[in-house]
Amino acid sequence: MRKASQFFSEDDRRAIEQVVAAAEARTAAEIIPVVATASGRYDRAEDLFGIMFALVALAAAWLGFQNMGTPGGWAGGYEPALGLVSILLIVFFGFVAGAALATRVPVLRLPFITRREMQAEVERSAAAAFQQFRVRATAGATGILIYISLYERMVRVLGDDIIAARLGQSDWEALRDLVIQGLREGEPARGLVRAVEQCGALCAVHFPSQPGDVNALANALRFID
Repeated sequence: MRKASQFFSEDDRRAIEQVVAAAEARTAAEIIPVVATASGRYDRAEDLFGIMFALVALAAAWLGFQNMGTPGGWAGGYEPALGLVSILLIVFFGFVAGAALATRVPVLRLPFITRREMQAEVERSAAAAFQQFRVRATAGATGILIYISLYERMVRVLGDDIIAARLGQSDWEALRDLVIQGLREGEPARGLVRAVEQCGALCAVHFPSQPGDVNALANALRFID
Protein backbone atom coordinates (compact mmCIF):
# COMPACT_ATOMS: atom_id res chain seq x y z
CA MET A 1 0.00 0.00 0.00
CA ARG A 2 1.34 3.40 -0.99
CA LYS A 3 2.06 5.89 1.74
CA ALA A 4 -0.01 9.06 1.88
CA SER A 5 3.00 11.20 0.94
CA GLN A 6 3.38 9.16 -2.27
CA PHE A 7 -0.28 9.18 -3.24
CA PHE A 8 -0.38 12.56 -5.00
CA SER A 9 2.04 13.75 -7.68
CA GLU A 10 3.86 17.06 -7.40
CA ASP A 11 1.48 18.54 -9.97
CA ASP A 12 -1.49 17.33 -7.93
CA ARG A 13 -0.06 18.90 -4.79
CA ARG A 14 0.45 22.24 -6.51
CA ALA A 15 -3.06 22.16 -7.97
CA ILE A 16 -4.57 21.43 -4.55
CA GLU A 17 -2.50 24.15 -2.89
CA GLN A 18 -3.63 26.65 -5.52
CA VAL A 19 -7.30 25.77 -5.15
CA VAL A 20 -7.05 26.05 -1.35
CA ALA A 21 -5.54 29.53 -1.76
CA ALA A 22 -8.27 30.54 -4.22
CA ALA A 23 -11.03 29.22 -1.95
CA GLU A 24 -9.63 30.98 1.11
CA ALA A 25 -9.41 34.25 -0.84
CA ARG A 26 -13.22 34.28 -0.85
CA THR A 27 -13.76 33.50 2.81
CA ALA A 28 -12.42 34.00 6.31
CA ALA A 29 -12.36 30.22 6.75
CA GLU A 30 -9.16 28.15 6.73
CA ILE A 31 -9.33 24.87 4.77
CA ILE A 32 -6.87 22.15 5.80
CA PRO A 33 -6.72 18.98 3.64
CA VAL A 34 -4.99 16.02 5.30
CA VAL A 35 -4.27 12.59 3.82
CA ALA A 36 -3.41 9.62 6.07
CA THR A 37 -2.05 6.26 4.98
CA ALA A 38 -4.22 4.54 7.60
CA SER A 39 -6.14 5.61 10.68
CA GLY A 40 -5.81 2.48 12.82
CA ARG A 41 -3.27 -0.19 13.71
CA TYR A 42 -5.83 -3.01 13.88
CA ASP A 43 -3.71 -5.28 16.08
CA ARG A 44 -6.68 -7.58 16.71
CA ALA A 45 -7.04 -8.20 12.97
CA GLU A 46 -3.33 -9.02 12.72
CA ASP A 47 -3.68 -11.51 15.58
CA LEU A 48 -6.69 -13.17 13.96
CA PHE A 49 -4.82 -13.55 10.69
CA GLY A 50 -1.88 -14.95 12.65
CA ILE A 51 -4.14 -17.56 14.26
CA MET A 52 -5.60 -18.54 10.89
CA PHE A 53 -2.11 -18.77 9.36
CA ALA A 54 -0.95 -20.96 12.26
CA LEU A 55 -3.91 -23.33 11.83
CA VAL A 56 -3.25 -23.63 8.09
CA ALA A 57 0.44 -24.34 8.79
CA LEU A 58 -0.53 -26.96 11.36
CA ALA A 59 -2.96 -28.64 8.95
CA ALA A 60 -0.32 -28.72 6.21
CA ALA A 61 2.26 -30.18 8.58
CA TRP A 62 -0.25 -32.72 9.89
CA LEU A 63 -0.95 -33.95 6.36
CA GLY A 64 2.67 -33.86 5.24
CA PHE A 65 4.38 -35.53 8.19
CA GLN A 66 2.56 -38.78 8.73
CA ASN A 67 3.66 -42.40 8.61
CA MET A 68 1.76 -44.47 6.09
CA GLY A 69 1.13 -48.04 7.13
CA THR A 70 2.03 -51.01 4.93
CA PRO A 71 -0.72 -51.57 2.36
CA GLY A 72 -2.70 -54.67 3.25
CA GLY A 73 -0.99 -54.93 6.61
CA TRP A 74 -2.58 -55.13 10.01
CA ALA A 75 -1.61 -51.51 10.71
CA GLY A 76 -2.90 -49.96 7.50
CA GLY A 77 -3.77 -46.27 7.28
CA TYR A 78 -1.94 -43.21 8.59
CA GLU A 79 -0.19 -42.60 11.85
CA PRO A 80 0.62 -39.01 12.91
CA ALA A 81 4.36 -38.43 13.21
CA LEU A 82 4.09 -35.05 14.94
CA GLY A 83 4.65 -34.87 18.65
CA LEU A 84 3.22 -32.32 21.06
CA VAL A 85 6.37 -30.17 21.01
CA SER A 86 6.37 -30.07 17.21
CA ILE A 87 2.72 -29.05 17.15
CA LEU A 88 3.28 -26.25 19.67
CA LEU A 89 6.27 -24.94 17.72
CA ILE A 90 4.35 -24.96 14.44
CA VAL A 91 1.45 -23.07 16.01
CA PHE A 92 3.73 -20.53 17.70
CA PHE A 93 5.92 -19.75 14.71
CA GLY A 94 2.94 -19.89 12.36
CA PHE A 95 1.17 -17.27 14.46
CA VAL A 96 4.24 -15.02 14.58
CA ALA A 97 4.81 -15.35 10.83
CA GLY A 98 1.14 -14.71 10.04
CA ALA A 99 0.90 -11.64 12.27
CA ALA A 100 4.13 -10.25 10.78
CA LEU A 101 2.85 -10.89 7.26
CA ALA A 102 -0.41 -9.06 8.01
CA THR A 103 1.64 -6.12 9.29
CA ARG A 104 3.69 -5.97 6.11
CA VAL A 105 0.72 -6.59 3.78
CA PRO A 106 -2.16 -4.58 5.30
CA VAL A 107 -4.75 -5.88 2.83
CA LEU A 108 -4.59 -9.25 4.61
CA ARG A 109 -6.16 -7.64 7.70
CA LEU A 110 -9.26 -6.41 5.88
CA PRO A 111 -11.43 -9.55 6.26
CA PHE A 112 -10.99 -9.31 10.04
CA ILE A 113 -11.89 -5.61 10.44
CA THR A 114 -15.51 -4.49 10.76
CA ARG A 115 -16.75 -1.32 9.12
CA ARG A 116 -17.78 -0.01 12.55
CA GLU A 117 -14.22 -0.49 13.79
CA MET A 118 -12.85 1.39 10.78
CA GLN A 119 -15.30 4.25 11.29
CA ALA A 120 -14.29 4.56 14.94
CA GLU A 121 -10.60 4.68 14.04
CA VAL A 122 -11.16 7.28 11.32
CA GLU A 123 -13.21 9.43 13.72
CA ARG A 124 -10.46 9.20 16.34
CA SER A 125 -7.64 9.97 13.91
CA ALA A 126 -9.52 12.85 12.29
CA ALA A 127 -10.04 14.43 15.72
CA ALA A 128 -6.33 13.95 16.46
CA ALA A 129 -5.36 15.52 13.11
CA PHE A 130 -7.65 18.46 13.91
CA GLN A 131 -5.42 19.18 16.90
CA GLN A 132 -2.11 18.14 15.33
CA PHE A 133 -2.42 20.56 12.41
CA ARG A 134 -3.75 23.39 14.59
CA VAL A 135 -7.07 23.68 12.79
CA ARG A 136 -8.50 25.09 16.01
CA ALA A 137 -5.81 27.77 16.11
CA THR A 138 -7.60 30.18 13.77
CA ALA A 139 -8.56 33.47 15.40
CA GLY A 140 -12.21 33.27 14.37
CA ALA A 141 -12.66 29.53 15.02
CA THR A 142 -13.29 29.06 11.30
CA GLY A 143 -10.98 26.14 10.51
CA ILE A 144 -12.15 23.19 8.41
CA LEU A 145 -10.40 19.83 8.18
CA ILE A 146 -10.87 17.54 5.17
CA TYR A 147 -9.41 14.23 6.35
CA ILE A 148 -8.83 11.36 3.91
CA SER A 149 -7.85 7.91 5.19
CA LEU A 150 -6.58 5.78 2.31
CA TYR A 151 -6.54 2.32 3.89
CA GLU A 152 -10.10 2.58 5.15
CA ARG A 153 -11.20 4.50 2.03
CA MET A 154 -13.10 6.91 4.25
CA VAL A 155 -13.33 10.70 4.45
CA ARG A 156 -14.23 12.89 7.41
CA VAL A 157 -14.91 16.64 7.31
CA LEU A 158 -14.71 18.56 10.59
CA GLY A 159 -15.37 22.22 11.25
CA ASP A 160 -14.39 24.40 14.17
CA ASP A 161 -17.07 25.72 16.52
CA ILE A 162 -18.21 28.78 14.53
CA ILE A 163 -18.20 26.90 11.23
CA ALA A 164 -20.07 23.92 12.69
CA ALA A 165 -22.76 26.24 14.06
CA ARG A 166 -23.56 27.53 10.55
CA LEU A 167 -23.05 24.53 8.29
CA GLY A 168 -25.14 21.39 8.73
CA GLN A 169 -24.40 17.69 8.48
CA SER A 170 -25.69 17.62 4.91
CA ASP A 171 -23.03 20.18 3.93
CA TRP A 172 -20.24 18.04 5.41
CA GLU A 173 -21.62 14.93 3.71
CA ALA A 174 -21.74 16.69 0.34
CA LEU A 175 -18.07 17.66 0.66
CA ARG A 176 -17.18 14.14 1.78
CA ASP A 177 -19.00 12.60 -1.17
CA LEU A 178 -17.08 14.73 -3.66
CA VAL A 179 -13.78 13.39 -2.33
CA ILE A 180 -15.04 9.80 -2.27
CA GLN A 181 -16.30 10.12 -5.84
CA GLY A 182 -12.84 11.20 -6.97
CA LEU A 183 -11.26 8.24 -5.18
CA ARG A 184 -13.69 5.79 -6.76
CA GLU A 185 -13.10 7.22 -10.23
CA GLY A 186 -9.33 6.99 -9.83
CA GLU A 187 -8.96 10.79 -9.77
CA PRO A 188 -8.33 11.61 -6.09
CA ALA A 189 -6.81 15.03 -6.79
CA ARG A 190 -9.81 16.07 -8.87
CA GLY A 191 -12.20 14.93 -6.15
CA LEU A 192 -10.32 16.86 -3.47
CA VAL A 193 -10.12 19.96 -5.67
CA ARG A 194 -13.88 19.89 -6.21
CA ALA A 195 -14.48 19.47 -2.48
CA VAL A 196 -12.22 22.42 -1.62
CA GLU A 197 -13.92 24.59 -4.24
CA GLN A 198 -17.35 23.68 -2.87
CA CYS A 199 -16.13 24.27 0.67
CA GLY A 200 -14.90 27.74 -0.30
CA ALA A 201 -18.23 28.55 -1.94
CA LEU A 202 -20.22 27.45 1.13
CA CYS A 203 -18.03 29.37 3.54
CA ALA A 204 -18.02 32.50 1.38
CA VAL A 205 -21.77 32.79 1.97
CA HIS A 206 -21.57 32.61 5.76
CA PHE A 207 -18.00 33.82 6.35
CA PRO A 208 -16.95 36.18 3.55
CA SER A 209 -13.38 37.43 3.53
CA GLN A 210 -12.71 40.60 5.47
CA PRO A 211 -10.09 43.31 4.99
CA GLY A 212 -6.97 42.42 6.90
CA ASP A 213 -7.65 38.68 6.96
CA VAL A 214 -4.46 36.75 7.65
CA ASN A 215 -3.69 33.30 6.23
CA ALA A 216 -3.03 31.68 9.61
CA LEU A 217 -2.34 28.18 8.27
CA ALA A 218 -0.35 27.18 5.19
CA ASN A 219 -2.31 26.09 2.12
CA ALA A 220 -0.25 22.94 1.63
CA LEU A 221 -1.60 19.40 1.61
CA ARG A 222 -0.66 17.59 4.84
CA PHE A 223 0.29 13.93 5.13
CA ILE A 224 0.29 11.31 7.88
CA ASP A 225 2.35 8.29 6.84
